[in-house]
Amino acid sequence: MKKQVFNPFLPLWEYIPDGEPHVFDGRLYLFGSHDSEGGERYCAEGNYVGWSAPVDDLSDWRYEGVIYEARQDPRVHGDFADLYAPDVVRGNDGRYYLYYCISGGVGSAGDDHNTPIGVAVCDTPAGRYEYLGFVRNADGSPYLRYLPADPAVINDDGVIRLYHGWAFSMVAATAHGGGNNAPVQEKPSVPDVRQMEPGQLKEFLLGLEQMLFHRTREQLLAEPRDIMGANHVVLADDMLTVISDTSRILPSQFEAFGTSFEGHGFYEASSIRKINGTYYFIYSDENSSMLSYATSQYPDRDFVYRGILQSNGDVGLDGRKGEDRLNMTANNHGSLECVNGQWYIFYHRQTHNSTYSRQACAEPVTIAPDGSIAQAECTSCGLNGGPLPAEGEYPAAIACNITNGKMPHATNRIVGADIPYITHSGSGLKCERFITNIKPDTRIVFKYFAFSGPVQLTLKARGGGGRFAVFAGGEAKGEAAIPAGDCWTETSLTLEADGDAALELRYEDGAPCQLLSIRFDRL
Repeated sequence: MKKQVFNPFLPLWEYIPDGEPHVFDGRLYLFGSHDSEGGERYCAEGNYVGWSAPVDDLSDWRYEGVIYEARQDPRVHGDFADLYAPDVVRGNDGRYYLYYCISGGVGSAGDDHNTPIGVAVCDTPAGRYEYLGFVRNADGSPYLRYLPADPAVINDDGVIRLYHGWAFSMVAATAHGGGNNAPVQEKPSVPDVRQMEPGQLKEFLLGLEQMLFHRTREQLLAEPRDIMGANHVVLADDMLTVISDTSRILPSQFEAFGTSFEGHGFYEASSIRKINGTYYFIYSDENSSMLSYATSQYPDRDFVYRGILQSNGDVGLDGRKGEDRLNMTANNHGSLECVNGQWYIFYHRQTHNSTYSRQACAEPVTIAPDGSIAQAECTSCGLNGGPLPAEGEYPAAIACNITNGKMPHATNRIVGADIPYITHSGSGLKCERFITNIKPDTRIVFKYFAFSGPVQLTLKARGGGGRFAVFAGGEAKGEAAIPAGDCWTETSLTLEADGDAALELRYEDGAPCQLLSIRFDRL
């Protein structure tokens, strides 16, 4: 059987969020942050690692090793520094330039939004990058206009364009752990800014920004508009020096009222693509878990909101509301890339009942003749080019929907909610990754499998003493009883199905259980 690729598409032990995919010379490269398995803060590994695959075989991912470490940046001091959300572009000299944000040891403590964007350079896409400098003004001073966060870079026919920005999100700021006994909070408990007069809103934002971004009132008022939002500048051929004015291309949620961006104002996660002469700006909107996009015929103005590309809880898909999310949701970051003629949206998911252990996923998308892109659903088959064959063994952790019907949205925390989630135990070759805290009313869904007649479906699980009701394509196919106990045991049933279908497991009765894998054997 041909080797398959599923979500997450990197090994289950790897955690690469904030992914920027780029095709260079026949290989697909993924550049992103680097979380720890079961970590306690974002990007805790303190480095960037490289992964790549040939464009004609996306199952063949290769680990390229560490390509850059925070300690290489001479601005770092203290015991640690975290590297956030990078992007890579090929310069006009043929070399590769890595743009990144850094925190934890640079500048004053907690002052990450006033640290200029760092730049490193390498002769190859995934070789060892060397520190080059930081983005600066023509006089050599650090470039700190608005908020220098989440850089995105494009070589636009020889013009190097840098996009950056950040904004406060009321949804993200008030997200909580939720769980079975706590309501899922969709709206923040802060003043309704939509009801504020312009003067009131300005004072509210000035106070908020002084607190969050450590800038004085005078510094904030010196800018021609609010500092929160997405921005564009042009860089010189040295890849460091800003040679244009800064233009605002997308508003934050506070400036979005009455525009096409209302409800989907810019939050973070800038990414830029040029497709068929149109500029596509991909970003995380104010809802935090959604990747939205805007388009323009110009690189620095006139962007219009077009829609949602992906939500890591399938919120928005077919009108689904936040309270009906199909996974725990949290921040999201990714972009579009065309690989061997097929476009994909790359994004990340959360694991470990936490927002600090995120894994890279991708889904195919189609660009319509009018340039629009329909929202992609979360699937298990991702980059596979079609459904996974109902044959062989698959880890349970490739489930694309894991829900108890009351999944929370969370931000910046180990959530600790009473929900089912992906976790691990052990280390090294004995490390196991599985779904845990599966209680009655939990639904675990795999999309999609290609069925061609009867198979024996075997579930490897432990604990519980309950049973899984098994569905394929929405039709009940039988039940699998899970014996109570601390050891992994296998339970099988015959499943008859034909065609492409989702496999759904609904846990009923019994104490909490864990699911390690599923296996199909042809009959």
